[in-house]
Amino acid sequence: MLLAGDIGGTKTILALYTPEKGPYYPIAEKRYPSASYHSLEAIIQDYLDNTQETISSASFGVAGPVIAGKANVTNLSWKIEAAKLKERFNWQATYLLNDLEAIAYAIPNLEKKDLFLLSEGEAIPGGSIAVIAPGTGLGEAYLTWDGIRYRAHGSEGGHVDFAPTNQIQLSLLEFLHNELHYEHVSYEQVCSGLGIWNIYRFLIHSGIVQEPTWFAKEIAKLEDPVPLIASTALDPNLECEICQKTLELFVSILGAETGNMGLNLLSTGGIYLGGGIPPRILPALQTDHFIQAFYNKGRLSKVLKNIPINVITYPHSALMGAACFGLHPYDW
Repeated sequence: MLLAGDIGGTKTILALYTPEKGPYYPIAEKRYPSASYHSLEAIIQDYLDNTQETISSASFGVAGPVIAGKANVTNLSWKIEAAKLKERFNWQATYLLNDLEAIAYAIPNLEKKDLFLLSEGEAIPGGSIAVIAPGTGLGEAYLTWDGIRYRAHGSEGGHVDFAPTNQIQLSLLEFLHNELHYEHVSYEQVCSGLGIWNIYRFLIHSGIVQEPTWFAKEIAKLEDPVPLIASTALDPNLECEICQKTLELFVSILGAETGNMGLNLLSTGGIYLGGGIPPRILPALQTDHFIQAFYNKGRLSKVLKNIPINVITYPHSALMGAACFGLHPYDW
């Protein structure tokens, strides 16, 4: 019996898996608000207190860099060590993966119904595959073919320098430097849940569009206004220009960074958008704002023309990927 987990700054999901059922069919899945617990150990203990199953090993996808079996969770104060977890809970083995590395491991196991085709193309068998996932933060990973199978590789590419592509994005960069006092502006700060909120505040500050009084009152009630900004932008019955402009700018930046990954990795095997945001904004991703920014690479645009782009709609791909690795660790 394997305990697998998707460990993030907002939520932690744990579930049991067996080799017989495989990584597509979790048993006894449970979700926890991460910030309500002082450590992953506390969540695991709560989970174990409510199951009678005997667990032999564990595998966790963690939102943050994983180095030598140790991880610091991005946006939390947690420190996780595979060896300490293994010892405390008396498991035979414990594996820590970057959460995007986990999503990457899930991709070969996803079915057609788990994907939404955003841009057609022709994937080259054995070509490298890129994964970009805007959610609480911005995660990136990739897969390479070793002649037998795809192997996943974690990355912290979401923290590279944000590169504006037009005047409004230059103004956004200046706003983040001068008004919000970010010493380093990364793609995560403009292409994630935090990024949507930063863009919204930028548009108010710049005076490009006005914030409606009725909407200002609504978001003032919320701890996290990002879901409301996105859903309002996509609601045909609501007229909220600032929400629409926020989502358009966000999607353009996401398209540009997706194109960057296509070039950086020469992702001829395809590009997959994961994370919590893309499945919720599919109509916005189908506009020209995304795809034009993706292709806008000058003379190298033609390199991207045949790369298929899919959105992962399977709700727990990081959890599945952690299970894929944990059930068959020596296959990777």
